[in-house]
Amino acid sequence: MQARSFLILLFLSATFFSAHAGGKVTTGAERIEQYLPLLQGKRVGMVVNHTSIVGMEQTHLLDTLLKLNVQIVKVFAPEHGFRGNADAGETVKDGKDSRTGTPIVSLYGNNKKPTAAQLKDVDVVLFDIQDVGARFYTYISTMYYMMEACAENKKEMIVLDRPNPCDYVDGPILKPGYKSFVGMLPIPVLHGCTIGELAQMINGEGWIANKKNACSLKVISMTGWKHGEPYSLPIKPSPNLPNDQSIRLYASLCPFEATRVSVGRGTTFPFQVLGAPNKKYGSFAFTPRSLPGFDKNPMHKGIACYGEDLRNTTDVNGFTLRYFLRFYRLSGEGAAFFSRPRWFDLLMGTDSVRKAILKGESEETIRNSWQKELQVYREMREKYLLY
Repeated sequence: MQARSFLILLFLSATFFSAHAGGKVTTGAERIEQYLPLLQGKRVGMVVNHTSIVGMEQTHLLDTLLKLNVQIVKVFAPEHGFRGNADAGETVKDGKDSRTGTPIVSLYGNNKKPTAAQLKDVDVVLFDIQDVGARFYTYISTMYYMMEACAENKKEMIVLDRPNPCDYVDGPILKPGYKSFVGMLPIPVLHGCTIGELAQMINGEGWIANKKNACSLKVISMTGWKHGEPYSLPIKPSPNLPNDQSIRLYASLCPFEATRVSVGRGTTFPFQVLGAPNKKYGSFAFTPRSLPGFDKNPMHKGIACYGEDLRNTTDVNGFTLRYFLRFYRLSGEGAAFFSRPRWFDLLMGTDSVRKAILKGESEETIRNSWQKELQVYREMREKYLLY
């Protein structure tokens, strides 16, 4: 059995090396020879989803490790579920993987942080999920809670690194009092880190709740990528981020979810359009529908929305408020434009942005307000960069 596993490993390693030799990125998950020895003889829990794929044939990491006789005792599933098909905010239930029979424990809903009982039969946790670089993308909140649980329960954690496809440092820093599942850490809207670098930052800056306990952490780095290089995701990371353009615009359009303006949920181009049921917002029209695989119950379902088509926009690099300010002014509603003001503040990590908008301040003035803190963050971030 050991010989068979060794042969499989040699085959996988050769496949990955060939891919990298052709100029492609080799993710941490694909560097199996680096972390397989850390898993052998141990009971393994995995925090994975549909993006946790390896090799040219896009095999799921769970299936790959089971073939290598790794003892996987359970999978911890984040928002959108293990197979990535649950809507944003939809409850993810415990169960079993239909393909392998592996038990699945949901880390979304009421149980966002693993309990001691859920980790009792686990020796090491393997984390491998594709992030998109935005603070309010909840996979990094799941990673934070898992690191905290591992620290508290004396469990090892291995993070398999992947590139950041929106690799910018931009936006306001989250302030105390605005911590939530869409913002767990004092980092900017676009944090400019890979998940491995962010995990090291969480440990190094003492952000674990009980600061006396750091997480026993190992990051398996990738090869073939460095900061500033573009990266196109092979699999959409969540139902409403279907392509590179949606990922590029995601951070700038997500604040609209605290308003009555649609970001295109219920279309095949979410986070690439903006609109509401009033022609004052623009001439471009779309009608949200119930779309399995995207959003089954979108805002303004069945109602024509008018606004802007951003599918061919190429000048957004980082985080911008230009679209939000434009729609805010067109609305003429003042404070009422923020249908969920607290949600907007949680997404921004501060109430200062909303208050500045209400005062009529320009984007330049608002952006200048966070530059000093952003520079402090950039200098701190340098300590944890791997690429």
